[in-house]
Amino acid sequence: MRVINFNAGPAGLPLPALEQARDELLDFHGTGMSVMEHSHRGKDYEGVHDEAVALLTELLGIPDTHQVLFLTGGASQQFAQVPMNFLTPGASADYLMTGVWSEKALDEAKFYGSPRIAATTLQADKRYQRVPKQSELQLDPQAAYVHLTSNNTIFGSQWHTFPDVGRVPLVADMSSDFLWKPTDVSRFALIYAGAQKNLGPSGVTLILAAKDFIAKGRKDIPRYFRYSTHAENNSLYNTPPTLAIYLVRNVLQWVKGLGGLPALEQRNREKADTLYGAIDRNPGFYRAPVERESRSVMNVVFHLPTEELDAAFVAQAKAAGMVGLKGHRTAGGIRVSQYNAVSPQDVKTLTSFMDHFVKMHG
Repeated sequence: MRVINFNAGPAGLPLPALEQARDELLDFHGTGMSVMEHSHRGKDYEGVHDEAVALLTELLGIPDTHQVLFLTGGASQQFAQVPMNFLTPGASADYLMTGVWSEKALDEAKFYGSPRIAATTLQADKRYQRVPKQSELQLDPQAAYVHLTSNNTIFGSQWHTFPDVGRVPLVADMSSDFLWKPTDVSRFALIYAGAQKNLGPSGVTLILAAKDFIAKGRKDIPRYFRYSTHAENNSLYNTPPTLAIYLVRNVLQWVKGLGGLPALEQRNREKADTLYGAIDRNPGFYRAPVERESRSVMNVVFHLPTEELDAAFVAQAKAAGMVGLKGHRTAGGIRVSQYNAVSPQDVKTLTSFMDHFVKMHG
């Protein structure tokens, strides 16, 4: 029996995507071997690769100005690879600080240029409870780019309206909320996302980048770390993580089958309304620290009256078949990661448990 998986990542995958992988694991399309055993130069794997790109292009309406890349190394590699390509010594980039991952991205940029904090919502207790307002941004019109983290898995905040950064290229780490709703890709010079939240398994990282931005990348860095190298080779410069990309393809087929991103957004907002509703109707017991306008749809963070009750909540939920609810060690409390594969019924099961837990311990 499968559990209800609220893990922050690697997260649960849609059951149809897993069932398809199970059924094709030993014999992919009658070829007598698994997709992971195929050459990445062969037509059988290339069909999967190209279909994944085509599905992403269709679902997101990716314009011809942008290109899809599949890389490795996760978002952590992108923290370094973005400035490696687009910062030079003495040059500046603006970073909007909203959590731990934006802090890590800033730290990596310091190796290549002079990044600056253009906005931060860090509090005295080292926590973040919201994203910055447009009026709080102190942007440099000469910056090489502006970097933001669209969703904050640890503290549970999210950009619901992306900021206006003028003519400066906008770069976004969308690892934990990519593909949760329609997105205007044309607003971004580069989007990167580790797949292991909404898109697929760990091991592959998605890049959506403007072709003219890629062309501006530095040429005095190793070839493998140039975005242009992978763009020129359709992400097949070296052997890509073929099984992970195959599973991404399966997930994208599932998204299309649901009705695409508009249907997925409706599903995700329903889950968020259900869960935040359970928190808000018990304000004396469940406390959500994030300001309402910045509440994340993907990662819902809250606290119970004591750490002992937090622990009891996690343990009893696990006994009831729900896992992954312990908050990050930085933030404590409870964290519900309700990525795309989590169903509305899964969230309703959790909120029924929450109502019962209040009656027993409130």
